[in-house]
Amino acid sequence: MSALFGVPVDAAYHLVYALTTVLTPVLGGLAAVAGIVVFTAAVRLLVMPLSFRALRGQAALARLAPQVEALRKRFARQPERLQRELSALYRREGASVFGGFAPVLAQWPVFSVLYLLFRSPDVAGGPNRLLSRDMFGEPLGGHWLTHAGALTAHAAVFLGVFAVLAAICWLSARVARRMSVAAAAAPATGGTLGLLGKALPYLTVVIAAFAPLAAAVYLVTSTAWSVAERWLFLRIRTTQTTGVAPGPGHTLRERAG
Repeated sequence: MSALFGVPVDAAYHLVYALTTVLTPVLGGLAAVAGIVVFTAAVRLLVMPLSFRALRGQAALARLAPQVEALRKRFARQPERLQRELSALYRREGASVFGGFAPVLAQWPVFSVLYLLFRSPDVAGGPNRLLSRDMFGEPLGGHWLTHAGALTAHAAVFLGVFAVLAAICWLSARVARRMSVAAAAAPATGGTLGLLGKALPYLTVVIAAFAPLAAAVYLVTSTAWSVAERWLFLRIRTTQTTGVAPGPGHTLRERAG
């Protein structure tokens, strides 16, 4: 294990193992899974202010989309002038094209730590006792693609986790579309870009397929937390704007109309 991740992996091991020990009398064999969920929720709670800041940035970018498009048309043959005008616009409005990546960048080290934690036989100066834990008979350190048959009953736990994760990603995409005023106002993008935009939310499922089961549990928990944050942000923003909280099934287009 690299020295860069040695200390955080050891710290994560002690935290998750302590949570597992506390939860074992109540949850038995699922205590380690619950420990990962609690650990993930604690990390997401710590970075929640950063996540809401990023969501405000994304909303600002959506609001500025018509002005950005107007500048692109106006200075289409003056790329340097276009960049100056865009920079001035973003600076004036307190927006950034990179603001939405902050939560992802903040979470990636956590995912990497959990990945290393559940593939390391030795950690914190001794054997990794978390590797003896499982989820419905599947080792938390196991990988779906290492099974003899990736579609066999033996891999049913992995497939169940992937199905739950895919459903959460679908819900995340729906909530994200409701948040995007620009997407509601602009014509749909066709071709490769449109297909890429629809497929991108499900990249998390692909990542989970190559990760240990424990890391997949982390991705399920973290993605579900992101959906809840987006929904809460949308509800607060809509209430502040219109004085009415959004009901189920209402889109931004419907409320704008």
